[in-house]
Amino acid sequence: MKSNKPILDACCGGKMFWFDHDNPNVVYVDNRVMEKQVIWQSKDGREVREFEVKPDIVADFQHLPFEDDSFYHVVFDPPHLTNAGETSWLAKKYGRLTDDWRDMLSNGFRECMRVLKPYGTLIFKWNEEDVRVSEILKLCDYKPLYGHMSGKQNKTHWIAFMKIPENSQLSTLNSQL
Repeated sequence: MKSNKPILDACCGGKMFWFDHDNPNVVYVDNRVMEKQVIWQSKDGREVREFEVKPDIVADFQHLPFEDDSFYHVVFDPPHLTNAGETSWLAKKYGRLTDDWRDMLSNGFRECMRVLKPYGTLIFKWNEEDVRVSEILKLCDYKPLYGHMSGKQNKTHWIAFMKIPENSQLSTLNSQL
């Protein structure tokens, strides 16, 4: 499949960190659709939190339906929880890792890099509540450029990668320096 948009969110979930949930430059992909539902309500009923998953394309990030070198920028924010209950609001909101999560995430990294154009950037988001980021980075064939920890306990990591072709002039130049 060809895309005429420059950005891919490979597992968009509820599009929680996007300023514009309908950004016209982004293809939003997720393997699920969830109609808007209340995921939390205060005891007095005054505060209600709703959540929905409404991707443009329903697909698994391990098998993206796009041609090689399709996007300038890819966002990869996969499920990160192993201990969330199957029907818990955390599992609904963030998804859950399965027992084969190492293979799943390794395949996800590979697919995200496959659809990324040369010199394109991948932004990877990971919360290490259940699995440390050092374990996750072992699953990617590319080295990160830089990253940032965030959140009250610094458990959420934002990490940037670039798809630098092995036989490029830049790689040759870097090896000569």
